[in-house]
Amino acid sequence: MKFSSAIQRFGMASASVALTLMAGTAVAKEVTIAIVAANMEYPFNAAEVRGFQAEAKELGVKSVVLDPKGSVEKQGNAVDDLITRKVDGIGSILLDSVVAKTWIDRANESNIPFVSVGVQVGDPEKVPLKDVYPKLTALVTRDDVESGVIAGQMAAKFLPKDRVAQIGIVEGSAGVAAVKQRSQGFEEGLKRAGVKYKIVASQPTDWTEVKGEAVCQNILTAHPDVDLFFAQYDDLGLGCSRAIRNMGAHAKVVAADGGSRRGIDAIKAGEMSGSVCSKPETMGRLSAKALYDAATNKSSPKAQLITYKQVGVTKDNLSECVPQF
Repeated sequence: MKFSSAIQRFGMASASVALTLMAGTAVAKEVTIAIVAANMEYPFNAAEVRGFQAEAKELGVKSVVLDPKGSVEKQGNAVDDLITRKVDGIGSILLDSVVAKTWIDRANESNIPFVSVGVQVGDPEKVPLKDVYPKLTALVTRDDVESGVIAGQMAAKFLPKDRVAQIGIVEGSAGVAAVKQRSQGFEEGLKRAGVKYKIVASQPTDWTEVKGEAVCQNILTAHPDVDLFFAQYDDLGLGCSRAIRNMGAHAKVVAADGGSRRGIDAIKAGEMSGSVCSKPETMGRLSAKALYDAATNKSSPKAQLITYKQVGVTKDNLSECVPQF
């Protein structure tokens, strides 16, 4: 009789535990984090997204990827859609540093963490990189001013010392904070190296190799004696080096936001002189981790600046840059 009662008690206890576990499973919510790219046609963007997805998988959370294909309007609509869907965190490779503030504000009002992947939020003319927009969970990026400084100091090694060097700048697209920051850092790096120089032209692109080639052709036509081009992205440098070859010019090319497989091959072949090694997959991973931390711990810090160490690479130290895109 006592034995039977013990079994009954044990059975009831087991049922209670089972019901508790089932209830816990029922209320457990799958964490979903999303990333809104800039344009997945760009290898750099694709690598950032790839890193984001890989980290999300390792963390055991669901990831969503949206591609606005270079449209600021579509990017804003994508962010609004994710807010409506009540995802647990949003990351974005922003197309417009100023317009994006309104998207982040809306996410903040809905208590959805927001991480900017590789792009400063706010007017770079007024706000330094280290002053992270306060409603952001984090800005995960390389320091674009530092990237420019490294490129400038590296470029100094390839410039003439006996006269004023002529330099052309192949910019990224207008509206992106990195454009101003990389140019600012580049000139700072040249000055630190004691170079006498003149920027004879500085023209924007859409970040593509084709546009990089076209801009360099234009600059070389107007200034055939350019000594060096500073390309603000590896693909721009690749296009520029092709323009130099086709026009029989002798300008050198140094790139920021570099370290791609094709960029490294171009340095090996002597088609580019050097680049600043970027790690887009690393940025994607760090972004996913920051969103996960914010989604699972509401007391996690905000307005974090998360960066990684950058290195300039030439033929002499290519092993220090393992391509991620």
